[in-house]
Amino acid sequence: MNVVSTGIEGVFVIEPQVFGDARGYFFESYSQKDFEKLVGSVHFVQDNESCSSFGVMRGLHYQAPPFSQAKLVRCVQGAVLDVALDIRVGSPSYGRHIAVELTESNHRQLFIPKGFAHGFAVLSEKAVFQYKCDEFYHPEVDGGINILDPCLGIDWKIPADKAVLSAKDTRHPLFKDFESPFRI
Repeated sequence: MNVVSTGIEGVFVIEPQVFGDARGYFFESYSQKDFEKLVGSVHFVQDNESCSSFGVMRGLHYQAPPFSQAKLVRCVQGAVLDVALDIRVGSPSYGRHIAVELTESNHRQLFIPKGFAHGFAVLSEKAVFQYKCDEFYHPEVDGGINILDPCLGIDWKIPADKAVLSAKDTRHPLFKDFESPFRI
């Protein structure tokens, strides 16, 4: 596994070693031993999967302390643009984001530590997206930032007239009106 820094502390792109031949391919998608050695100690407790069509945008979501979540995400079918937004007040990268294309063919994963809002946009006809979380879902501390906030400067690679959003995601506050529960 190759771990690539993203320019924001704690956020990493994970590139597995893929072995391919005439039969197809094989790779180890997760090894706790290697992950701890290269990224850090994280105990994942829940795996989630979503299936979405082109233009679906989900996010930007987070869980507030004491139930904040670190995530390891990947796209197993199709392609997504995955975004992690630093919402840790006091961080030198507060308000900055990382955007990484995750696809079924590049097999990349993105590790998003606690203190980030997360979202993705489906770039292919259909996408199956998986994520490991180190905390269970707690709806009482579920929060978000408006995924379409132009001040964030995120190019979602989806034309505005093709974006498919949930009503919940359009009601999240803009970043300028957001009160972060995360402090460094």
